[in-house]
This record gives sequence, structure tokens and C-alpha cells, in this order.
Amino acid sequence: LSSSRFNWSELVPLRLWGRTLGLQTEHSQFLLEGMPFRIFGGSVHYFRVPREYWEDRMLKMKACGLNTLTTYVPWNLHEQTRGKFDFSENLDLEAFLSLAAKNGLWVILRPGPYICSEWDLGGLPSWLLQDPEMQLRTTYKGFTEAVDAYFDHLMPIVVPLQARGPIIAVQVENEYGSYAKDPNYMAYVKMALLSRGIVELLMTSDNKNGLSFGLVEGALATVNFQKLEPGVLKYLDTVQRDQPKMVMEYWTGWFDNWGGPHYVFDADEMVNTVASILKLGASINLYMFHGGTNFGFMNGALKTDEYKSDVTSYDYDAVLTEAGDYTSKFFKLRQLFSTIIGQPLPLPPMIESKASYGAILLHQYISLWDVLPSLVQPIKSEFPVNMENLQLNDSSGQSYGYVLYEAVIFGGGHLHSRDHVRDRAQVFVNTMYVGELDYNTVELSLPEGQGFRQLRLLVENRGRVNYGLALNEQRKGLIGDIFLNKTPLRNFKIYSLEMKPDFLKSLRHTAGWSAVPDYFVGPAFFRGRLWIEHQPQDTFLKLQGWEKGVVFVNGHNLGRYWKIGPQETLYLPGPWLWKGSNEIVIFEERTAGRIIQSVDIPYLGRTQYVD
Repeated sequence: LSSSRFNWSELVPLRLWGRTLGLQTEHSQFLLEGMPFRIFGGSVHYFRVPREYWEDRMLKMKACGLNTLTTYVPWNLHEQTRGKFDFSENLDLEAFLSLAAKNGLWVILRPGPYICSEWDLGGLPSWLLQDPEMQLRTTYKGFTEAVDAYFDHLMPIVVPLQARGPIIAVQVENEYGSYAKDPNYMAYVKMALLSRGIVELLMTSDNKNGLSFGLVEGALATVNFQKLEPGVLKYLDTVQRDQPKMVMEYWTGWFDNWGGPHYVFDADEMVNTVASILKLGASINLYMFHGGTNFGFMNGALKTDEYKSDVTSYDYDAVLTEAGDYTSKFFKLRQLFSTIIGQPLPLPPMIESKASYGAILLHQYISLWDVLPSLVQPIKSEFPVNMENLQLNDSSGQSYGYVLYEAVIFGGGHLHSRDHVRDRAQVFVNTMYVGELDYNTVELSLPEGQGFRQLRLLVENRGRVNYGLALNEQRKGLIGDIFLNKTPLRNFKIYSLEMKPDFLKSLRHTAGWSAVPDYFVGPAFFRGRLWIEHQPQDTFLKLQGWEKGVVFVNGHNLGRYWKIGPQETLYLPGPWLWKGSNEIVIFEERTAGRIIQSVDIPYLGRTQYVD
């Protein structure tokens, strides 16, 4: 490995400002501004990491021996409401890319529009699904018009950061070979990039099975895998001759689903595979170098035989932990890269210590039923309406969170969902809980009762599928009729519960908060205070005794918890805490504890090695 050492000390963005050649391919090697270059990359997603920690993660990349950062760009965060674009604060892509340049990292940008990434709908905005005929990831007019409008805003931000910034390559879409529904689509995306000023090297990225279906002329094909099967890199030669080989996603770990184990990938096996890839002369990108967190409601899901949603943590058993700490993978990789690189690596930055703030009492609560009339105006509809088609948010619908559907019933009987619940509904008669409906449970018995009563279905969007052929079917809420005694329910009141910052502000000032009784079942909001004497530090919240819900700290949505695991702690970044008083609000669907614990060590569940 050390037979040909590389000294890249001159090949850094700030020294090559205004470069003219950029990254090129010449036979089996990359050239950067005419000089031989290999990509030693790592993925860090700015939208999964608090902005205050971006630079720390970049310095750790440099200390590991990497020279390139790769990031996706999540359309569904940058254009949450159709026509309204947000590139501020934690979504300030220009600041993130400029920081990479400052810290001597090149960038491979992966702007999608689809990004997969275990992210809701693979990064596509849910309002696209308002169109019943929508064909995502094709040249369907309704899709390409939306992509064009988005790229019209995104590209002016990234185009100046090519020759006068760190971007050396741009990926065309993402793993399209595994979708491949439209033979004209990849050419459309390529032209959408080129026509708006992208001039750097174009790449595609696919697993081995999808490689030949995801190609587009004029883009370098790269491959994604975890196990180095014999011949997988040679297989690249069959789709493109005499080109440099690149592993765009070398999977350093794996993601977790609710109800499953916490997956880990053996550090020695990982480093040995990386060494083998480098020995073959290939470039590599570690997916992930640092995973971060699916804050809020942004986690994705998988649907193969059954629907499985991803957990809040995106720790991924990556090179750095969810909170950015070193793992054995980091030091083993640093050792490996230091044998190849011809200059000493920077020292790894100091670890930020974590805090254990102890028990936090949730002393007040307010039932969801008491909140509704004052805080949420219902939408009235004869028929059930799916979340995306609710008339909200400047006609962009509701993207995430919960929806409550209310209908008046007379008597009890047999309730049947016809599999129209997406993804999970708690069912109440008036305020009495009677059971749940989901993909596996499609019928319930409703108790008989006197007179007219309210049937209430509190439906949670647990995360849209982000990979596979079912993207067009990812509408949430009630997606069709619900039947009581074979008669479809009609005349609904529909309450949108997105739990955005404005809702939390109103909730804070609403009347009706009271002391938590000895026994209480949700759905309800609970609140308490965490008092911090000194400079706040990262911590982890453990929700033992709580069943399922969401945690907000100072208005930040930390994400979901669920007692079925595997994840048992939620990451709470220090920059989101204040010296003094910090407000904690929990929305609990069912069984509430009285306290939560702030601990200094995460617990992501019982582990299972990736096969």
C-alpha cells in the first residue's frame, strides 16, 4: 500500500482557487488540475448535524486522512412549502461548502433530486404526491416542472463554488439503476445540471445489480457496496472501459429499524476491505463517515415484505458516533491512510465531554383532547383526506407528524380499515382507547353505547419509504374509506398535528396545563424543565417508562422514541441547550412516565452484526 505515497499538501481548495481543469479522468486515474489524484472521501450530511459541529466533523475527517467530503442535498427541507425556499441556519449549504474549503476538503455534491439516504421519501417533497397521477423520478411533466423550479434556486448557490470553491464532482441523481422506470430520465437530470452551469465531473452511483441501468452518457459510473465481492470493481470495466474506479458508497455500518436490532459492522473487516479497495487502485468514499441524527419526523422507511420505519438515530455504526465521537474504526482507518499519504496527518481534535444532568421531572400535562379546540382549527370534509392533500401550508398540504380524524357514529360494531391507514392509527370512542389499526391489524370491534359518539383515529406518519419501487404510493394519513359495519364513514373533522414551532409556542401559552396525576394515559403533552448551571454539553435522554412519542427541547424536535427499541436514548446536542432553564415537552401517545433521565452515554439497543 505504501509503495506509492501521495503528497496532496498542495492539492487543497484554497490553493487551487480559480482552477481551470478541475477533476478529470485519464485512463485509470483521476487528475486534479493535471496532477494525479485519488479521492479518499467521507459522507457527512449538514442537515443531520447541528451547524455548530460542522467544522468539528470536518477537522476529524482531515485527521483521519480524508481529502473529500460528500453530502446529499435534501429537497424536502429546502422547499418544504412549494415555491418557498430555505437555505438558512442549519440548511445553509453555501456556508457548509465554504467551511469544507476552508478546512482543506474537496466536495462531491449529490443534489438528487432523489437522495435515498434513509430520509423521508428519499428527500423528495411530499407535496409532489398531491397529484394523483404523479410519477416520481421520471420525465412526467408534473415532476420535471417541480425539479426545474427547485434547481433554479439550488444551482445559483452551488455553481460559484466549483472553480472558486471546493466542488470537484456532482452526482447525477442517485442509484437510478435500482428504479429505472424511465429511460429518458437520467439524460433529463444531466441536462438540468449542465444547463444551469454545472461544469465539474459528473458521476452516477449504483449498486452492482443496478450499475448498467443507471448509466448516463458523459458521467463516470461508480459503485456502492459493503462486501468486496470478487470482480465487482472489474465489473465497472464492462460498463465503461479505461476509466478510474470509484466506490461512491462504501458502507461503514448500517441503519436500524424500529423493532429490530442495532446493526454493527466489524471494524477489522471494514478496514481490511478498505485496504483491499485501495490496493486495487480505486478511490473510495466512506458512507457514512459520520451519520448524525434524523431529527424531527424526517426518518425514512423500507417496504419489502412489510413496512419498517427507520429509527431516529443515524449513528450507522459509522467512523464517528452519532454525537461525533471517535470509534475504533476511526483510529484503524487513520493508521491505514497514514501509510499512503506522504505528509503527517493533523492531530485528532479533542473529544467534547458529555453531560449527565440526571432525572428531569415532567410535572405538568395537558390532554390532546383539551388542546384541540383552542389550538387547531379542524378541516371539514365529507370524505377522509390524506395528509398531503389537506388544504394547509399555502396549499402544500401536511408533510409530517400526525392527523386526527373525527366522525360521529351511532352504536358500535365492526370497524375495518381496508388497509387504508398510513401508517398507524390509535382508535378512540370519545376519549376511550379501543385499539390500533396498522398494516397488520385492519379491523377492530367497537363497544356498543348510547346515542351519538365521536370516533377518533389519531394517525401517525411513521416515515415515507425512501428506497424501492413504491415511492409513488407514499401518501399518509387515511388514504381511503374506513368502514363501520360495512358502511363507509362520512363527514369528518380533520385536525392537522404537524407540531411545528408555531404550534409549540401556542401550546406553551395555552390554558389547561395541570399537575400530572398518579396514573394517566395519553395522548397528551407533558412538560418539565432542565436547569443547567454551566456551559451546556451534549447529553442523551433516556425515556424509560414512556411508550411512544416525540421529544421537544427548547422548540427543537429531537425525534421519535418507541419502547419496542432498539434505540433507547435520544441525542440532545449541547448547542440546543441554554445556560439556565430549558423547556422539555413530550408528546406521548399512550403510557407516560413521570421522569426522563439525562445520561452521558447513548444506548442504541442490542447489537447484531451485519451479515
